[in-house]
Amino acid sequence: MTILGLILIVVGVIIPIQWMWIIGIVLAVVGVALAFSGTHGRVVAGRSHYF
Repeated sequence: MTILGLILIVVGVIIPIQWMWIIGIVLAVVGVALAFSGTHGRVVAGRSHYF
């Protein structure tokens, strides 16, 4: 999810499509939050790790 977000951010910057850039930021933030909570022992979506 984080990698997809970063790809969308890059594509949104290269091709000036505003909504793609915004969706990329949202996906990157959610991906980092899930990865962070998964690595610190919290169960995320029924999994003990999320990646």
